[in-house]
Order: sequence, then structure tokens, then C-alpha cells
Amino acid sequence: MEELLITCLTEKQLEEDTVEFHSPRQPRGQPFTTELGPSEQHPSKMAANSSNTGSKSGTSAGGKQSGPSAEQVVATFQRMRQEQRSMASKSAELEMDINEHSLVIDTLKDVAPSRKCYRLVGGVLVERTVKEVLPALETNKEQISKIIESINTKMQEKGRELTEYRERYNIRLVGEGEGEAQGQSTSSTNSEGGGPKSGAGVLVS
Repeated sequence: MEELLITCLTEKQLEEDTVEFHSPRQPRGQPFTTELGPSEQHPSKMAANSSNTGSKSGTSAGGKQSGPSAEQVVATFQRMRQEQRSMASKSAELEMDINEHSLVIDTLKDVAPSRKCYRLVGGVLVERTVKEVLPALETNKEQISKIIESINTKMQEKGRELTEYRERYNIRLVGEGEGEAQGQSTSSTNSEGGGPKSGAGVLVS
């Protein structure tokens, strides 16, 4: 077996990751080189490589930003609007009930207290007297009024949430931009032609 002689490695050669081997039969002027593996590299080079890898991974990890997507933002906004519409619909329905209660109460006030009347309870007509039905109707009217006030308060809170949500994600409804552009063009035309000038704009939602 041919014996290989390894030359002394200098610090510079270690940093270049190359090792020269000389064979007894090969002239020393023509060495052949081989690359060192990862486990055989100089400690300073291994530390540099590891730091570069860590910085790349940190950059890739830091580049990802967490946040809702456009579809999620729109879905949340539509859900909040639907909740507000449901509250408004329920409030309008209860307002109709109050009007009906007021109409019946005004009618029964002019009737004798002992007169018979019929009240619909759970889909069944129940015979009662005016003096029994009238206090119950007034109590129901008061309770419905309190419920309407509570719904209106929640509806106002939901409206503020919608406004903040729109401003946070810069949401614009269809047709808003056209209305604002038309208003600006109208105001500019009036100012140029000496027409009436408005000091403040009104936003109708």
C-alpha cells in the first residue's frame, strides 16, 4: 500500500478548508487537494456558518406577520352588520307591539270595568273582565318598552364597534366613493359659480 505523507497544516490552510497530500511518487510542486467535511472544518468557520444559518432562519421567521386575511375581515364585518340589522328588526317589531297595546288600552279605558273581554293567551282565547285585562296590558307595555330601550342601547354600541372596525381596516361600502366624489365636484362648482357654500359635510349611513 502506498503511504501518503500529510504536510503540516498552517492556520491559513485550515481557514481555506483544504489539505494538501503529497505522494512519494508525485512531485511536491503538484499537490492534489480535497475539501474537508462539515465535521472537519475549522471551529471559526463552523461558528460563522452557524451564525449565518441562524440569521437566515430568524429573518424568514420574522418576515411572517400574523393578522386576519381580507376574507376574514369582510366576513367579520358582514356578521357584525347582520347582528345590527337583527337588532333593528326586533326593535321595530316590538314597537308595533307597543302600538297595539296602546290602542287596546285606550279602547278599554272607556269601557265598564265589569264588562267581559277576551284575551289571546298562547293561541287560545280566554274570557276575562276589563278590570283584569287592563292592568296586565299596561304591565306588558312597560316591559316591552324596557326591552326596546335595552335593544337600542346594544344597537348603538354595535354601531360604534362597526365604525371602529371600518376605520381600523379601512373598509368602504359600495357607492361611498362615488357619493363623496360627486359631493366634492358639486361643492367646487358652487364655489366657482358663486352658488351657496356649505360649511360642513353630512355622512349618512
